Amino acid sequence: MKSQQVMRKQLLLSVFFIFGFANCLIAQRGFSSEIGVIAGPVSFQSDYGERSELGAYMGNTGFGIGFIHYVNLSYIGYNHYKPETYFDEHFKLRTEISYTKSKFQHYGRWVDNSSNSLGVQQLRAMRGETEIINVGLQLEYYLTNVHYFENTTGSYNPYFSVGAHCSFYNPKAYSLLGPLDNSITTLPKYIGATANSSGSVMSIVGSVGTRYKLDPLSDLIFEVKMQYYFSDWVDGLRPDPTIYTENKANDWLVWLNVGYIYYLDQ
Repeated sequence: MKSQQVMRKQLLLSVFFIFGFANCLIAQRGFSSEIGVIAGPVSFQSDYGERSELGAYMGNTGFGIGFIHYVNLSYIGYNHYKPETYFDEHFKLRTEISYTKSKFQHYGRWVDNSSNSLGVQQLRAMRGETEIINVGLQLEYYLTNVHYFENTTGSYNPYFSVGAHCSFYNPKAYSLLGPLDNSITTLPKYIGATANSSGSVMSIVGSVGTRYKLDPLSDLIFEVKMQYYFSDWVDGLRPDPTIYTENKANDWLVWLNVGYIYYLDQ
């Protein structure tokens, strides 16, 4: 309970700082704003299953939704243009708060074979899930001049971005056979390797996508995002990496997004 209270406090402080920073830029410099929503499937690369197995990539999936805000650098106020610079015409600052939830189980040759040994039964029965709230900033670079795109309905503007998020996670690991951490329900590899407790971690984010101009004040976006966490506990599972080197990598995910952006009239 105490760790959850600390996490909620950290989350609120992060939200106030990130969005306060963006609003300060808008107020002091007069930049315009854009708001939007994104959603789509998430593929979480965790310690459930072998990372080289296609089944683990396809099976350990979830869903995410996010709310985004852009500081548009290309003009001050709607229809009040300032002298153009390359940076202003090709970059936007993006703030984001998002939520993802993924469910896990073991996939691969160790559970797909015909064996019904105790170890195989333990792997097949093991389950997990994690909920993550991300708050952060990204800098997006657009290939096409922003003003040209904004004035061309039906056009596309590809982009890529990089940024950092503060991520708050709440994992859960369990078994269909009963409580974990005993020789009846749990493979020796995973005894003492689970944690059903929330925490926070920094993560780096990279995205590749494109905007599609619906009309002068709205866009659609299509995006593939990769997020790497500086922790191996986000999924609630961490076998000893010095012994089980196949699980030594930190957790990360790939998120396929579709979104809608609306330009606020300043």
